[in-house]
Amino acid sequence: MATACYITHPQVRIDADVPVPDWGLSDLGRARAQRMLGQPWVRSIRRIVSSGERKAIETAEILGRHLGIAPEIREKMHENDRSATGFLPPPEFEAVADQFFAHPETSIRGWERAIDAQARIRAEVDEVLAGHTGGDIAFVGHGGVGTLLLLSLTGRPISRSADQPGGGGNYFTFTVPDLRPVHGWRPIDGP
Repeated sequence: MATACYITHPQVRIDADVPVPDWGLSDLGRARAQRMLGQPWVRSIRRIVSSGERKAIETAEILGRHLGIAPEIREKMHENDRSATGFLPPPEFEAVADQFFAHPETSIRGWERAIDAQARIRAEVDEVLAGHTGGDIAFVGHGGVGTLLLLSLTGRPISRSADQPGGGGNYFTFTVPDLRPVHGWRPIDGP
């Protein structure tokens, strides 16, 4: 049985003057992505599918260069759409994110609704896996939609209680084709 891992990009270079989807990895994020390459679970990956946001693409490219695999880009794997507010300072962002998860059927300050973001990421994963011919696969994306995907796979209601720890650079694994989670969030660069 094959496995899939959903990997979230590690730390980014925050720039209030740059649209969030265009942020790249920070030096720490790049270092963590490099350390990920030495983890035993990486060796079995045969396909990489990435969000079209720069930080996810950079993470997927680091992984892909190591494995000799060109990442596939899926634009609909993007993070929950927060363009209505753009950059928010961290304390304000965390408060709005709390509301996003607490009220999944409501658009908080113009953000994409959590139920819609969950349906979108699940549909993208399902579509990729429907045409998957075998072998382990890595999805590279984002913490918000990754959490929503994990909740969908486990059948739990939308809640921030399943959010990734540490603000990025984590992964979870699930079986293919039956989509059964093997484990929850773990750091990409360590046990």
